[in-house]
Amino acid sequence: MLEKIDLSRKVPKKEYKAVMPGLRSQLYSLQKASWDAEVPVMIVFEGWDAAGKGTSIQYLTRRLDPRGFKLYPIRLARTYEQNRPWLWRFWNKIPARGEWAIFDRSWYGRVLVERMDKLISEKEWQRGYRDIVDFERSLADDGYLMIKFLLHISKKEQKKRFKHLTSDPLTAWKVEKEDWEHHRDYEKWLRLYEEMLERTYTEWGPWTIVEATDRNHSRIKIFSTIIATLEDRLRDLNAMPLSREEARMKSVAAAQSKEGG
Repeated sequence: MLEKIDLSRKVPKKEYKAVMPGLRSQLYSLQKASWDAEVPVMIVFEGWDAAGKGTSIQYLTRRLDPRGFKLYPIRLARTYEQNRPWLWRFWNKIPARGEWAIFDRSWYGRVLVERMDKLISEKEWQRGYRDIVDFERSLADDGYLMIKFLLHISKKEQKKRFKHLTSDPLTAWKVEKEDWEHHRDYEKWLRLYEEMLERTYTEWGPWTIVEATDRNHSRIKIFSTIIATLEDRLRDLNAMPLSREEARMKSVAAAQSKEGG
């Protein structure tokens, strides 16, 4: 699947500048509407090292009301977390009704990093797939909205970005020895991502693959996907926010009704 994705997709700067302000405004309104409708939202970012997960999340969160979301950068489980059921630390991070939780990597580390680095047995990562599907299904059944992104770049693009980062002393620290090791194993990681998509793409937790070579394209796709998903849920709940024109007409009608009374 991933090998067939067109990673050359780009959005011209002029088009990006014309489209993005409207998407930012729309997303802000929908965040408030999801709060009012008490819709809890979980947004997951997975993908290649240097694919732009961090910058995408930073750009996204700058356009949201900080009172309505929490951001969780996920790393390997700490010692005290390893002594509990492996999903325990994620259950503790699910958002309250109306709030959003944004994950920079997530529970998918169980079937990606932990599996690839042989930190767990095959029995554990195989069971991890079942646990993940059950985890997301339980949340969806309770009204949680699950939005999952996989940021995808080619091996050539990843190498290019690593070299760009290491060429500057201010950013060289971002590329570690393990990153280059993962790059050399790109084809193995590709197969892991393919299996992950196949085994965890569900009706209640679908994946959106983001062609992340071009920053403009990836931002628009991320915003558009979140907006479309929120709109579908809010329509089902009859909780869609009014457009400016609808709000104006409603205000005029209310004023006329008051005058008539």
